[in-house]
Amino acid sequence: MVMSKRGVNFYQTEEGRCPVQDFFNSLPGKVGKKVVWVLKLIEDLEMIPSTYFKKLEATEDIWECRVQFGSNTYRLLGFFSEDATFMLTHGFSKKSQKTPKNEIERAEAYKKNFVRRSRS
Repeated sequence: MVMSKRGVNFYQTEEGRCPVQDFFNSLPGKVGKKVVWVLKLIEDLEMIPSTYFKKLEATEDIWECRVQFGSNTYRLLGFFSEDATFMLTHGFSKKSQKTPKNEIERAEAYKKNFVRRSRS
């Protein structure tokens, strides 16, 4: 059986900004390496452990990629585009159990923008 790889891409705003790249650039080197490792799991594994990747409940199909490093937790949000590519929208350092509502709303707004632009 041949497993198809899942692609991972970075969302860009209409102005050409890449919020997830800005997030990556703010991370210490070892944390960045672990984030890349988790993104590779998303690309390569058919079934991704929920400790690293899960759909957020009560959202517009927003998914959360989780990276634990020491006592810090980092989150990257995104969605699946029509071609099954996972589009990372942005990332943040998470201080509480619940994903902040404003971060979910930001990912949903990026998704709506992406869908609108891809249809025109």
